[in-house]
Amino acid sequence: MGKIITFGEIMLRLAPEGYYRFVQAQTLGATYGGGEANVAVSLANFGLDVAFVTKLPKHEIGQAAVNKLREFGVDTSKIVRGGNRVGIYFLEKGASQRPSKVVYDRADSAIATASKEDFNWDQIFEGVEWFHFTGITPALGQNVADICLDACKAAKAKGITISCDLNYRKNLWTREQAGKTMAELVKFVDVCIANEEDAKDVFGIEAANTDIYGGKLNHEGYKDVAKKLADTFGFQKVAITLRTSISASENNWAGMLFDGKDYYFSKEYNMKIVDRVGGGDSFGAGLIYSCLQGFDSQKTIEFAVAASCLKHTIEGDLNMVSVDEVAKLAGGDGSGRVQR
Repeated sequence: MGKIITFGEIMLRLAPEGYYRFVQAQTLGATYGGGEANVAVSLANFGLDVAFVTKLPKHEIGQAAVNKLREFGVDTSKIVRGGNRVGIYFLEKGASQRPSKVVYDRADSAIATASKEDFNWDQIFEGVEWFHFTGITPALGQNVADICLDACKAAKAKGITISCDLNYRKNLWTREQAGKTMAELVKFVDVCIANEEDAKDVFGIEAANTDIYGGKLNHEGYKDVAKKLADTFGFQKVAITLRTSISASENNWAGMLFDGKDYYFSKEYNMKIVDRVGGGDSFGAGLIYSCLQGFDSQKTIEFAVAASCLKHTIEGDLNMVSVDEVAKLAGGDGSGRVQR
C-alpha cells in the first residue's frame, strides 16, 4: 500500500477548561489541530503510512506543532519551514442549547503566506497512493488555492486518488468565492466528502424537505444531492455525513455513501458529545482507510461513521482510536461497558 499525503494548515487551539465561556476563563488549554492534520493523525493511528504537508515557522511554536504530529507517527519530513506565525483558533465548547463558538486568529500564518515555489509536488508525491485536502485550505487565500490546484494537477498526472472534504467556512470566504474556486479544484477529485450543508453552501445543491436546525433530515433528498454532485463533477464516490442536532450536547449521527451505482446508509448513533471538533475529519479518515482496505460500500460507510462517532467522545481535535475499536462499534457493540 502506498503513502497518503494530506495538505493543509495545523493550528494552535486555545480553549477554556471544560465548559467555561471565553469571558469566564482564567486559563486556556493549548492543543493542536486542523482539518487535514486531523485526518493524517487518524490514518497514522490506523497503522497507515501518512505524511502531512504544510508550512510552519522555524520557531518553537512551529516546532511544537511538528512534534505533536510526530507523536502519533505522522511523517513530517515534507513540511516546509518558514513564515512568521502559527495560526490560532479559540474554542468555547457549547452545552445543551448553547452552541460552541470559534474565533479565528490565523491571518498571515505561515501556510497562508506560502508560495507555489515552496512545494515540489513531483517529489512530494513520489510513491504516493492517495492525496487529501479540504475546502478550508484554498479559502486561506488565492495563493493557497493556486498551490492546491498545482497539487491536484500533479497528483492526477501520477494516477493518485484524490479526496476532498468540501468543508465550507463562512468566516474565511463567501459562498461565491468558494463555489468558483472549488469548482476548479474538484475537477480533479475522485472522492467527495461533505456534510448536510456543504453542497448547498459551496455549489447550491440542496436536499429537499430538510431542516438541519429543526432536526429534520430527508434521506431521499441526500441521495439526490450525491447524484447531482457526482454527475456534475465526475466524482467516483460521494460521502455525506448526516447530523441531527438535538442540542450542542446531543446529536444523532449517521452517513451516506454513493458509489456511483447505489446508495448506502449507515446505522444511526445517538451521541452525548464530549468534543465535536474534528468529527468530520475523523469521518473522512475512516472513509479513506476503508477505501484503501478494499471494504465494500456498506462496510466503508459503517466504519467511517463509527470512527467519527468515537471522535465525538474525545477531547481535542485528534481522533485517538484504533481500527479494532472502530470495528467493534461498527459491528454493533456500542454499549460502552468497561473493557477488562
